[in-house]
Amino acid sequence: MTESILLSVEGGLARVTFNRPAYLNAMDFEMGGRWRDIAHQVTADPSVRAVILDAAGPAFCAGGDVVAMGTSGAGGSAVTEAAHVIHDGIRTFVESDKPIVAAVQGAVAGGGLGLMLAADYIVAGEKAKFVSKYANIGLTPDLGVSTLLAGAVGERRALRLLLQDTTIDAATALDWGLVAEVVAQDALAARAEEVARFWLAGAAGAFGQAKRLVRTGAGRSFADNLDDEARTIGAAFDTDDSKARVAAFAAASRKSKEQR
Repeated sequence: MTESILLSVEGGLARVTFNRPAYLNAMDFEMGGRWRDIAHQVTADPSVRAVILDAAGPAFCAGGDVVAMGTSGAGGSAVTEAAHVIHDGIRTFVESDKPIVAAVQGAVAGGGLGLMLAADYIVAGEKAKFVSKYANIGLTPDLGVSTLLAGAVGERRALRLLLQDTTIDAATALDWGLVAEVVAQDALAARAEEVARFWLAGAAGAFGQAKRLVRTGAGRSFADNLDDEARTIGAAFDTDDSKARVAAFAAASRKSKEQR
């Protein structure tokens, strides 16, 4: 049986690939459980310092597989439980110290928006499309969409997507702040890897902690965020990586002053 989500880890880089292309990578019950398990596996792996989230086939993710769920005989309680499982994976990735770049092509619909927004940096192909479609089938937002979408584009634009049958293209998504970059489709995979390699080549631990501070900060008080910042920068200052980089920075500063 083909795995619904592929995982590979090499040289500090984890690649998580949605792999139900025949279903536009829509997430069914089994795939939701695998997403949660992979999120815990990747974020608990000390060798992983950056993550690429991508997808096989013409679409990134069409959200939840409502056809599979609707024909499974499952009731609302099963759907609620499945949502909790997928939410566990999203929360685990968002609150982790692993910076994540998503490579997004084709359609991103419904819950696919929330899965995409689990990433910290999103590179979209020039033909990518973004749409809600929840209310069209009488359902409500899940997979973090009500929070993550509003956080990315603002409340009014989030409501425009959720309350109207509006599809936005990649250029609009870039203008709204939904994605960080738009590139040609044939450059998408390479650009996402370039972003991840930039993290790996630099102070990957510091990038990861910066991501964690920003992603978790919105749900806490300012005082709690300041305390976390103080603890985190102190811990970073004591690492061998930071000591070497601070020393190099100081040496470069001294050299610059001497040359003036």
